[in-house]
Amino acid sequence: MDEEVIPILHVGDAAAAVAWYGRLGFTRQWEHRFEPELPAFVEIARGPVRLFLSEHAGDARPGTLVYLRVRDVDAVAAEFGVVPQDAPWAREVELRDPDGNRLRVGTPAP
Repeated sequence: MDEEVIPILHVGDAAAAVAWYGRLGFTRQWEHRFEPELPAFVEIARGPVRLFLSEHAGDARPGTLVYLRVRDVDAVAAEFGVVPQDAPWAREVELRDPDGNRLRVGTPAP
């Protein structure tokens, strides 16, 4: 097993969040609820990159910033209708998910 860090993002509606992150190429891996009416805790993945999405109060802080390094930030920009910006370290866009979490998505500069 490889060791890894998996950010936890707070979401109000896990199903809506999974759909939004699907636009970034993430797919739902599993979902857990202690009871059917209780909050969800979901893992999503894009290749080896994983995120946890939690509806639980107290899990994560709203407005968290996560950096996602991708091969083609221009494709992400086109999907979300935003214009990428060039920085010395990468070509990037900044997105906000439906719950206000920030995702900075970039392709490293050559």
